[in-house]
Amino acid sequence: MTDGLHVAIDGRVMILTLDRPKANAINSGLSKVLGHALIRYRDDSSLRCAIVTAAGDKFFSAGWDLKAAAENKEEAEDYGPGGFAGITELFDLDKPVIAAVNGMAVGGGFEIVLCCDVIVADDHAQLFLPEVKVGVVPDGGGMFRLPRRVPESLALEMLLTGRRLSADEALRLGLVNHITPKGGALAKAKEIAADILRASPKSIRAVKQAHRLTRQMSVEEAYRALRSGGVPAYDCLRASKDYWEGAAAFSEKREPKWEED
Repeated sequence: MTDGLHVAIDGRVMILTLDRPKANAINSGLSKVLGHALIRYRDDSSLRCAIVTAAGDKFFSAGWDLKAAAENKEEAEDYGPGGFAGITELFDLDKPVIAAVNGMAVGGGFEIVLCCDVIVADDHAQLFLPEVKVGVVPDGGGMFRLPRRVPESLALEMLLTGRRLSADEALRLGLVNHITPKGGALAKAKEIAADILRASPKSIRAVKQAHRLTRQMSVEEAYRALRSGGVPAYDCLRASKDYWEGAAAFSEKREPKWEED
């Protein structure tokens, strides 16, 4: 463990576990090691999925460490690579990240969750952004990402009041993909990771990059970008053996053999 982070490699999956008792709050040191770990994940072709979770069962993360920030104002906002928590500004991460939320995701903890592609939550989890109550704002992406994930009116209420979302409500809104009994989020996240590993890594990269680059476009604009080289990972997929391997494997009644990404 380094600066409150456990990094484990389970086959082709990187599991990042926040571990800073009592609330897994993020200080400058933890933010930096998260950033370096996620860059390693981004750049290592042997790794194809990442899971972010936390130790304990009360807090996934309480977000920014306010006590550390008050004691050292200059260091507090030295987040390192990838922005806050190493992920909020790691915009070129075209590999999947799954959040296994095992407790309260507060402030910056919720902002980490909002950066993830798939969210699994224990049934007692809560998600909220209380920043305005302490004189700051959710500038780790919460102000920008939350209104894109839930109805705008609800997002604004949460941002302006700190209203909490239960796991059940988050599931109904489509923010959370799956709810598990207490302690089950990581196991479910591993199941999803296993499904991802069965797919072509080039296809996975193309899907995520296409989503990232075209999500603010109209469907017509997105098609235009796709057909004109605006999604490089798609062109890479089209030029690879993977593009025909799936059909060949189906025809030959065998498992596909994907190229490395």
